[in-house]
Amino acid sequence: MSHLPILPVVIPLGAAALLLVLHGIGSAGKRIVSLVSVLALAAVAVALLWSASEGPIQVYRLGDWPAPYGIVIVLDRLAALMVALTAALALPVVLAATSGADTRGRHFHALLQLQIAGLSGAFLTGDLFNLFVFFEILLLASYGLLLHGGGLARARAGLAYVILNLVGSALFLIALGLLYGTLGTLNMADVATVLPLVAAQDQALVKTAAALLVAVFLLKAALLPLGFWLPHVYTAACLPVAVLFVIMTKVGVYALLRVSLTGFAAAPFTADLLQPWLPWLAIGTIAVGAVGALAADRLAMVVANVVLMSSGTLLLGVATSSIEATTAALYYLVHTTIVTAALFLLVDALARQRGALADSLGKGPRLASLMALGTAYLLLAVAASGAPPLSGLIGKLMVMQSLAGTGTGPAAWGALLVSGLVVALVLARAASAFFWEPGTADNAAPPASRASTGTRGLWLALILMLAVTPVLTLAAGPIAGYARATARELAAREAYVTAVLGMRATIERERRP
Repeated sequence: MSHLPILPVVIPLGAAALLLVLHGIGSAGKRIVSLVSVLALAAVAVALLWSASEGPIQVYRLGDWPAPYGIVIVLDRLAALMVALTAALALPVVLAATSGADTRGRHFHALLQLQIAGLSGAFLTGDLFNLFVFFEILLLASYGLLLHGGGLARARAGLAYVILNLVGSALFLIALGLLYGTLGTLNMADVATVLPLVAAQDQALVKTAAALLVAVFLLKAALLPLGFWLPHVYTAACLPVAVLFVIMTKVGVYALLRVSLTGFAAAPFTADLLQPWLPWLAIGTIAVGAVGALAADRLAMVVANVVLMSSGTLLLGVATSSIEATTAALYYLVHTTIVTAALFLLVDALARQRGALADSLGKGPRLASLMALGTAYLLLAVAASGAPPLSGLIGKLMVMQSLAGTGTGPAAWGALLVSGLVVALVLARAASAFFWEPGTADNAAPPASRASTGTRGLWLALILMLAVTPVLTLAAGPIAGYARATARELAAREAYVTAVLGMRATIERERRP
């Protein structure tokens, strides 16, 4: 049995423990430990992606206990893709944090590594209870990261964020208790085998538990009306943290996709649990995000609302649940994760050159790195708005094509087109303030030292993300092919069940009195 699938959890957990033990080694030492960890994670993520695309589903049994009794880590195409995306964000976050963000408080790198471990574990686990455990790990780390640096705005956003997630965790535990009490298992593969056998008198209880699970996942995914926390939290966090938070909403989307296709679709009484309300709420989420972007007075708030719109777009694909819709959603997920993360890095670079104005959408001093930042802004604005010829257009066309013929298709098309236009208008208005109409108070370029000192890590992170952005377009065929193969693997749940449970004819279970 290869130990490779467990490494995305072990590596950051080990790094976090090492950073806590060696807390007196200074900023340079902590950065080295954190950087080595994310580089190792990136190498493992590439190996996992290659292994998942070339071979069958792999199952790692901790302690060699068989499922459904033991803890299993399941590596399939979807899990490998999400771990790779986490690694793709982790490296730029560490690099950007070395530009000063990591010294504004204690234990930044330890918390960062804990959150990466929680994210990786959530994507790889094959068990609902361990999904809850990894959720809690990443949430606890995110509380600390959100408050990193202090300040009233972070305290306010953090208080609301903690309360919301405590409620979500309580609902998650209640749902797990109801499911285990009625099904006798929380292993996702085993749930798929047991659900069709649930007695008629227990189906309402199981459906209630499944609805609670869906509510928790949609809270993480920031669906209307549960998503008002997202813009405030993402803009309150220091910007390198906001980069990693981009994938937090994708955890909710991932969990909903995994549970609905692997588990709920196996039984008639839970197969239509997401219909017909989810597509309409997804459209509403896109609309709220568009209004929020129009009303924003900071560029970071615009980007946060773009993240909100992307959640709605992804949930349109999850709600439709066809192979075409899942393929489109997965391609769009890769695109939007990379582009919005790069936009947060760009906001940080812009804000550092505008003094007290930071990222507010008002006229300010002329930027020292005008051409470099302007070029990066143009590239990311085109990608984020879905304008040709970059990956945003490809992703939105795929989503729109997959929704053709559905009842909500026309409304979804309208929402996607209008939201793209709104993003383009808002980003064009912001570009006017940042690049074309500098304020009269300070038309001179800031001193070079003010713009570049201590920001090499941030610039390196931004260049890395900018280099990836055109690849999403140039390699659209292979990425879409991987997404399509992933969608087919998700639809063929028997292969997942057989890989996890084996070919045993019966599984002994505890009987309820």
